[in-house]
Amino acid sequence: MSASASAPAGTAPVPARSDGPAGPVAPGAPAPAAARRLPAVDWRVRFAVLCLIWGFSFLLIKVGTHGFAPLQVTLGRLVFGTAVLGAVLLVRRERLPRGPRTWGHLAVAAFLLNALPFTLFSYAELTISSTLAGICNATTPLWGMLLSLVALSDDRPTRRRVAGLGIGFAGVLIVLGAWQGFSGQDPTGTAMALVASLSYAVGWVYVRRTLSGAGGSNVAMAGSQLLLGTLHLALVTPLFTSFPASFPVGPLLAVAALGALGTGVAFLLQYGLVAEVGPTTATLVTYFIPVIATAAGVALLDEHLTWNTPVGALIVLAGAALTRSGPRRART
Repeated sequence: MSASASAPAGTAPVPARSDGPAGPVAPGAPAPAAARRLPAVDWRVRFAVLCLIWGFSFLLIKVGTHGFAPLQVTLGRLVFGTAVLGAVLLVRRERLPRGPRTWGHLAVAAFLLNALPFTLFSYAELTISSTLAGICNATTPLWGMLLSLVALSDDRPTRRRVAGLGIGFAGVLIVLGAWQGFSGQDPTGTAMALVASLSYAVGWVYVRRTLSGAGGSNVAMAGSQLLLGTLHLALVTPLFTSFPASFPVGPLLAVAALGALGTGVAFLLQYGLVAEVGPTTATLVTYFIPVIATAAGVALLDEHLTWNTPVGALIVLAGAALTRSGPRRART
C-alpha cells in the first residue's frame, strides 16, 4: 500500500524520517536533477492521486481475493509493480545496485516491506473488511515509534510522542470495540493486519540501519527490492497454492491495478513528491489512506460501519500524528 511508504503501499524506504506505511522511497539516495525540475502537474494534484491510489488498495485486495488465493494476489501485485519500475529503469537506462551486501539487505527489506505485509493483508481481508484493514495499516507510525525507542538510539522519546503512542493504541481498541469483547471482529484476521503494519515498521528500522548509505537511485533500489520480493513469492506460492482454474476479469483487473498503480505508479508519485516538497509533507498521505479506504469499502463493497470505527480511526491518526511530531523549538 508503503513506506511504505505505504501502503499496502510500500516499495522501498524513504530518506530521512518517514514512518508511514504508505510506501518507502529509497534509502538516502539524493534526488537527481531531473527529479527536481518543475513538474507539469501541481504537486497537490499528484498528492491527491496518491492518496486515492493507496486508499483504494485495500478494496482492490478484497476484490482480488474473490478470485485468487492471497499468495497469488501478492505475487501478481509484485509482478505488475516490478514491471512498471522495470520499464522506467529501461527508459532511463539506470543501472541496478551492485554488491552482494546491498542485494542481501534489499532481500531482507523486500521480505519485511513487501512480501510479508502484502501477503498478510491479503489473508486478513478474507475475514475482515477492507475498512478495518486500512485502519490497521494506519498503526504503522505507532509501531515505528515503539521500535525506534528500542532500536534507534538517535530517536529519543518525548512526552508528546509517548502520549501519541498511548492515544493511538487506545484508538485501535475503540475501532475493535474492546468493551464488547471485540464482538463482530475476526481476531485472526485483525491480528494479521496489525502484524503486517508492524512488519512495515520493522522494515523501516532495518533499512535505516543497513541501506541509508547504499547509493543508487531511488527507482533502481525500489525496482531491485520489488524484483527480490517477486522472487520470494514465486518460490513460495506454488508450494501452497494450485494454479488458478480460471482468471475472472474483475479480480484479475484488481490485482493488475493493485500492482501497476498501487505499487509501481504510486512509488513514482511519492518519489516525485519527496523530491519536490520533502518527505514530511509527502508522507502526510498516511493520514488520508484510512479515510479513503473506509469510504471506498462502505460505498462500493457495502461494508458495515458502526460509530466506533470512524471515531477510533480518528484517534489512531491523532496518536500517529503526535508520534511523528518533534519537540517544540524555543522562540527567539
